[in-house]
Amino acid sequence: MLTLHRVRGVRLAHDGELNAGHAVVVDGARIAAIGPYEELLAAHGGARVREWDGVLTPGRYEPDGAALLEAAYHPDPREADELGGAPLTGEALAALGMTEARWGASARRGLQRLLAAGTTALTGPFIRPAVRTAVQRSGLVELPGPAPRALATGGPAHFAVFGEDGTCLATVLAGRLVHRRR
Repeated sequence: MLTLHRVRGVRLAHDGELNAGHAVVVDGARIAAIGPYEELLAAHGGARVREWDGVLTPGRYEPDGAALLEAAYHPDPREADELGGAPLTGEALAALGMTEARWGASARRGLQRLLAAGTTALTGPFIRPAVRTAVQRSGLVELPGPAPRALATGGPAHFAVFGEDGTCLATVLAGRLVHRRR
């Protein structure tokens, strides 16, 4: 299914110029076209249109992915009264008596936070099996280190949309909407 993402503008690279009035067409897991919205709408009139009041970019890269997911516990909201809502590290983490199942649940909550921040790639390696599985299932791209990422026709549909205030409005991985700000 074709999806046309209408935004205020598109940045093909994080440090690239803003292409105001441009949009992105996604076909499955790939970017089918990038260009002026009106031209894309005329060429892909049957596409589902998603409108975002923001700028579409390649998404954030998280260089500390392994530390955020394997050296911190992301509490369940049901544990907020006891543990608070912020990730736990150091002595507080050591006192929890972590199991593989608890690491997996923590990693999934940590990944949700990363997706909500517009993260589309992160650095591993991930040693804990439950964390590694959670990362693989999330669809986030695991990179060995910072690599230039850019949006291109025919390339993977991994991107994020950010509002004027810098908050992430949406995160898309392999053409799938995996986060939408409510």
